[in-house]
Amino acid sequence: MATFHFELVSPDRISFSGQVDQVDVPGAEGDFGVLAGHAPLIALLRPGIMTVTAGGEQIKLVVLGGFAEVGPDGLTVLADAATAIDDFDRAALRSQIAEMELRVKEVDVDSALDRQIAKLDHFKALDQHLEGTAMH
Repeated sequence: MATFHFELVSPDRISFSGQVDQVDVPGAEGDFGVLAGHAPLIALLRPGIMTVTAGGEQIKLVVLGGFAEVGPDGLTVLADAATAIDDFDRAALRSQIAEMELRVKEVDVDSALDRQIAKLDHFKALDQHLEGTAMH
């Protein structure tokens, strides 16, 4: 299988940089997979699980939004936050969800409310996915 360069960057560090076989990305418009030779693309990320496949092994990472760019040099993801799934603090996620639920109640009914509800829904879906992952 052909490989390509992948780099995952968050504000505090480079979380991953190297040759990979495939990366599955939680896109805001739906999940998508990237293989070598993928067409150029820029996509907004939603909170979710990113799966990196390299050398027959999978690495699962939690990303909390950001951007992905596929270009001639490979895939670069600029994540708001990126953490290995085993190191992710679910208690902090649940606390953030509770804070978001309180803020949603204070937002006026307009497009800002729609955005806040959509963001809250993404965080809740991530928490549910992590719950299911923890049970396996």
